[in-house]
Amino acid sequence: MTTFHEMGISEPIQRAITDMGFEEASPIQEKAIPVALTGKDIIGQAQTGTGKTAAFAIPILEKVDTSKKYVQAIAIAPTRELAIQVSEEINRLSKYMGITSLPIYGGQSIDRQIKALKKGPHIITGTPGRLLDHIQRKTLKLNHISVVVLDEADEMLDMGFVEDIERILKETPEEKQTLLFSATMPKPIQNLAERFMHDPELVKMKAKEVTSPTVKQIYYEVKERDKFEVLCRLLDVDNPELAVIFGRTKRRVDELSDALNKRGYLADGLHGDLNQRQRDIVMNKFREGNTDILVATDVAARGIDVSGVTHVYNFDIPQDPESYVHRIGRTGRAGKTGLAITFVTPRETGQIHSIERASKGKIQRKSIPTIAEAMESIQRAALEKMIQLVEGEEHIQFKQAAIELLDQYDSVALVSVALKLLSKEQKGIPVQLTSETPQHAKPKKRIQEKSKRNYKGNERKGGNGKSKSTSRSSRKKKS
Repeated sequence: MTTFHEMGISEPIQRAITDMGFEEASPIQEKAIPVALTGKDIIGQAQTGTGKTAAFAIPILEKVDTSKKYVQAIAIAPTRELAIQVSEEINRLSKYMGITSLPIYGGQSIDRQIKALKKGPHIITGTPGRLLDHIQRKTLKLNHISVVVLDEADEMLDMGFVEDIERILKETPEEKQTLLFSATMPKPIQNLAERFMHDPELVKMKAKEVTSPTVKQIYYEVKERDKFEVLCRLLDVDNPELAVIFGRTKRRVDELSDALNKRGYLADGLHGDLNQRQRDIVMNKFREGNTDILVATDVAARGIDVSGVTHVYNFDIPQDPESYVHRIGRTGRAGKTGLAITFVTPRETGQIHSIERASKGKIQRKSIPTIAEAMESIQRAALEKMIQLVEGEEHIQFKQAAIELLDQYDSVALVSVALKLLSKEQKGIPVQLTSETPQHAKPKKRIQEKSKRNYKGNERKGGNGKSKSTSRSSRKKKS
């Protein structure tokens, strides 16, 4: 593996990289950075979590002239989360260079963004709709742009941003460097590259290089009607610190997150019908540990980067290997281990083997834990919680009440009741999920030439057609 020093990167960036704890370049960085430093256009085929942000950020930083107070590079991303994430990464890498990066996106005060733009940031990261808004207002001028980045281009295509992207690119100079990154390369993305890029070099990561060895992958063969009960059993056995559960449709996400809350788990849902404020509330609760479980659709989960996710559950099998690799990339980050679990109905067994072959990762079949094993895990978790509380000081005010109870009842019976109260007590609540027809692997439906403003969201097609305008609050786990 190549070190950043061997790449000839400037000393201030090397210092920042050292501060971030990195020495060796990831495969996409090793291949893309030297090419990008020559000024060539690049098409990089790589998923989130492979280090692609630094792969385009470092070459941008090497080109920025800090003496000039105008926008010199722009990175376009599909979601607010990814735009912020890219900007933060650029700021970390440029901490010793005096370069400023500004994220702009919908849902934030446009007046505040206009004030920030007047200060002359060197690099802009943003979502297509808000970038176009500023261009039309003439508060963002791209006539001095030397580098344009299209990040997660296939997702921007899926979300209906192609027309907006083309309008933005037409505002940039003819002579510039374009760096396009995409997990997949559908025909509309190839057409975009042909129209706006000059002799681009393809930097493609093989599947074996993007399936993290720190993620253990397993699957369970489960009938559709049994999925929820098996999920609850696994959650009890695994006891994840933070988990992401993927559902196929927004209806599935709504029903599943509601059902988990009824059973005493701390869960919240994330899908395309939530507005930006509702999405922020859900994500902040998850990051701060106020909810243990995030239930999400594929599109809604793009750009999510939460440290500490220990488990990913594919409640519905992803429709293609690329989606599978992206999903399991939510865990096993920064060298930590993670567990990816996939539910496979009997009709989908061929699909899981196709994903295994394409992703070059071993997906081990396992037997579903027994009810006894789940109960043992519940009791063990309750016992650990009781020991933790005993070692703390919060129980002191209950001491007199405890003495009085011990005068009337057996101590073993009292401890047993306390353990029962510390465990989930809602296991018997009946739950009914709408059955989803198993999907066989097929190409994604691509949306072309549609403005985001007229786009209703791919993920809604399999749902119940109803719009949910308010975010559910996580219900507290009963204890």
